[in-house]
Amino acid sequence: MLVSLEWLKDYVNTQDLAPEQLAEKITRSGIEVDAVIDRAKGMDKVVVGYVVSKEKHPEADKLNICQVDVGEAEPQQIICGAPNVDAGQKVIVARPGAHLPGGIKIKKAKLRGHESNGMICSLQELGIEGKLVAKAYSEGIYVLPADAEVGSDALAILGLRDTVLELGLTPNRSDALSMLGVAYEVGAIFSEEVKYPEISYSTSSEKAEDMLKLRVEDLQANPMYVAKVVKNVKITESPMWLQNRLMAAGVRPHNNVVDVTNYILMEYGQPLHAFDYDSLATGEIVVRKATEGEKITTLDDQERTLKATDLVITNGKEPVAIAGVMGGSNSEVTESTTTVVIESAYFDGLTVRQTSRHLGLRSDASARFEKGVDPNRVLPAAERAAALLAELAGGEVLEGTCIVDELDKSPARVVVSPDFINERLGMKISLEDMLSILERLKFGVEAANGLLIVDAPTRRQDIKIEEDIVEEIARLYGYDEIPMTLPEGANQVGHLTPYQANRRVVRNFMEGAGLYQAVTYSLTSEALSQRFALKAEPVTRLLMPMSEERSTLRQSLLPHLIEAGAYNVARKADTVALYEVGSVFLGQSEEGQPYEEEHVAAVLTGKWLDHAWQGEKKAVDFFVLKGIVEGVIGKLGLEDRISFVKAEVDGLHPGRTASILLNGEQVGIIGGLHPAEQKTWGVKDTYVMEMNLVALLNANAKEAPLAYTPVPRFPAMSRDIALIMDRATTAGEVITAIRSAGVKLLKDVRVFDLYEGEKMEAGKKSVAFSLTYFDPERTLTDEEVVAAHNKVLKAIATIEGTEVR
Repeated sequence: MLVSLEWLKDYVNTQDLAPEQLAEKITRSGIEVDAVIDRAKGMDKVVVGYVVSKEKHPEADKLNICQVDVGEAEPQQIICGAPNVDAGQKVIVARPGAHLPGGIKIKKAKLRGHESNGMICSLQELGIEGKLVAKAYSEGIYVLPADAEVGSDALAILGLRDTVLELGLTPNRSDALSMLGVAYEVGAIFSEEVKYPEISYSTSSEKAEDMLKLRVEDLQANPMYVAKVVKNVKITESPMWLQNRLMAAGVRPHNNVVDVTNYILMEYGQPLHAFDYDSLATGEIVVRKATEGEKITTLDDQERTLKATDLVITNGKEPVAIAGVMGGSNSEVTESTTTVVIESAYFDGLTVRQTSRHLGLRSDASARFEKGVDPNRVLPAAERAAALLAELAGGEVLEGTCIVDELDKSPARVVVSPDFINERLGMKISLEDMLSILERLKFGVEAANGLLIVDAPTRRQDIKIEEDIVEEIARLYGYDEIPMTLPEGANQVGHLTPYQANRRVVRNFMEGAGLYQAVTYSLTSEALSQRFALKAEPVTRLLMPMSEERSTLRQSLLPHLIEAGAYNVARKADTVALYEVGSVFLGQSEEGQPYEEEHVAAVLTGKWLDHAWQGEKKAVDFFVLKGIVEGVIGKLGLEDRISFVKAEVDGLHPGRTASILLNGEQVGIIGGLHPAEQKTWGVKDTYVMEMNLVALLNANAKEAPLAYTPVPRFPAMSRDIALIMDRATTAGEVITAIRSAGVKLLKDVRVFDLYEGEKMEAGKKSVAFSLTYFDPERTLTDEEVVAAHNKVLKAIATIEGTEVR
């Protein structure tokens, strides 16, 4: 909301405070002032000029040589290129030495050999936005009224010797969307009375009800409708003062009739609409719900298709306006209009909002109806408009008013105790101060039986409950007066739960390993909802999805994480490493809601190492991702309880896929994408992993303690074993068997070679292991290592189909 201080002074005494001081007081009372705008800042030497004569420039077709009287002994020669400049006009002249917005300084100059002593200005050159300039002057200079005094201050005539406050209003303060609403706020701050504009006009003997019939069919959506009829209006430009005020408020002037409706909108906060009576054709206004598929062309020349829930204003046959949103082009006021119907109404905010949303059409009127207008200003706003049309358009106001009124205009009553207010604020405000504040706000209030009985005026649609009264008293008493106190009672230092701490460990490790965190949609398509799921459960579908691609809650993180990886690959990112910690949604509880389970997932593709200087490159493979998983498991202290078992998962490579088991129960999957799947997504070798994070973190409630192993003082001894084994037997099974031998001196087992060539028997493979033996207290002898190694060989012999080479 833009508030002109010169305009505001018509309604309330601002005590001649400097604009910055007034803005500070308004902000401290609860309405934030976002900006204080001096409309004439930096401008000087801008005067009214009179164009005595105009001649074409001999050297330029688009330039004119003008002799301009600026109040001096002799007219000044000014070269002007505006297409609408002409002799006999009063214009805005920036004299040599003048400063204009944008750091422009006017100097004497020669244009194509002819001297120019200043500049004839457009409004845009004075810092007024082009969208606020009347169409007649949008492409040229601005022509001042004929009564403007030559040589006088043009900025004052244009209303630019003014300051505008830009208010940042919250949605609940719709009352401040008008000059009178802001006047009430300032009046409450300074204990000043608010002066309403005087409304007086003469009426003709002809009655409005004889010319216009009014019927409202939906009183719930439109409980009050007021129509005034004004004849013999003359459509012209609005007077300068009215145009100036509209532009200061951010509204573009059009003509005197339309400008009056916009002026009342800004003054009262009550939207009005003007109909051309002759265009209505039927002499009738009927307010009804639209028929499904009914069409109307609005004032922006767009054809709109209506729904049966939309409220429309009709002439009894066809729509002439969308109620509370925008008028129709078939009834708009034009230069030929002579009789005007002024509409002032109270439309249901929910109905207006629904219509505005589905049409994609918002207006100043719809914004105010959605938030709620003052029911007690509907009729006065129409009367004020009629008075201004009589004054500014020479109109003849018909006697009486066409009105349908079933609107409840009673104030909202709130009963609250002073103790309740003080307890909520932690203050000791006296009853007298509370009464004084509420009276300054023009609330009806009385104290009885230890209670405050408050009647909130209808302009304050936001006052409903006791806490609203608490807020009003607090902001006017002064937020700065609220004492600073420490919280009472037992204090507890905040900390992370074991689950939260371990989840942070997982994230830190993934990022430390070089993966970037991704956040993907929880909603997916039904086809992808169970793709790669660790366990299939009934899916949860939305009743009203925004699209089929976002219709179902996911049961796996991988589909959208792979999609994110493919998105990056498609944009020339040849290496992608992403992880996500997020929820999947499984089955349904007794309340009908899905169970939410937190998972961690990762996707890798491209190069894992790329050391250009050393010529070292390593592509991502299964074991890179497995190493990351093992690192996470190690950080959680679960390495002795986790195992990997070969598995088959739809969409993953059959020879590069494993289930991740915790104490023998599946908690995750790891593997490479199937070639067909890679082709679908448009990626090369890609490896993925997903684990049930809840199961992992609950298995180890405490964060894994830091483990320290001293630097060994004694040498270790190693032995290598090459085994011929069935291809179906995994290296993991062999390592498990070796560890099960219980050899205390055995500290490490690693695979270092695999052979499956032509010289190997069909169905067999050769796998080589390196075993490390070590005692931290002494140097081992060969005999001790041999004895320990023999125990390992016996354990290996128990594996069917396995023999030492």
